[in-house]
Amino acid sequence: MLNGSEAEPGRVALVVDDDDIFRNRLCRAFAARGWEAIGAADGASALELSSKCSPDLAVVDLSLPGMSGLDIVQGLRSLDETTCIIMLTGYGSIATALTATRLGANHYLGKPADADQILDAYGRISAGSRDPSEAVGAHAVPSLARVEWEHIQRVLMDCGGNVSQAAKLLGLHRRSLQRKLAKYPPQV
Repeated sequence: MLNGSEAEPGRVALVVDDDDIFRNRLCRAFAARGWEAIGAADGASALELSSKCSPDLAVVDLSLPGMSGLDIVQGLRSLDETTCIIMLTGYGSIATALTATRLGANHYLGKPADADQILDAYGRISAGSRDPSEAVGAHAVPSLARVEWEHIQRVLMDCGGNVSQAAKLLGLHRRSLQRKLAKYPPQV
């Protein structure tokens, strides 16, 4: 049986994220743990790579240019039913997590997530764990600051990144919203 941090020979991980630094760091971390890791910056590249190598694990960012992470999940699932797909996002919600799993994602993690957390989730999925108490983060209730930050990010995404429009919808002054956006996301 596979331990979350150990890889069987020949395991392939596909990392799909438009943040070059994060994607490369995660690929290096997977390689250090015995995985063959490949990266893709967009959906088209991810689907092309997946059709060639059929990854065992795909780590997909929700927010990508062009094709969304949800579209990539559907594409990956149609290419290979056995690929374990873990969705990552910096601004998640329960509705988005449910949509991702309905479309074929096996698990959903909030950023920042590291290789150990991802491989731990992969190990539990591979072992067939259905115990909700073993879900990543099941023991932690998000802080009010985290929930506020996620809500702001969703509204900003809905406004296409227009800070002025998002501030108006949130009932905040534009500068106040910019100060909140300049901060790192609060931990759970």
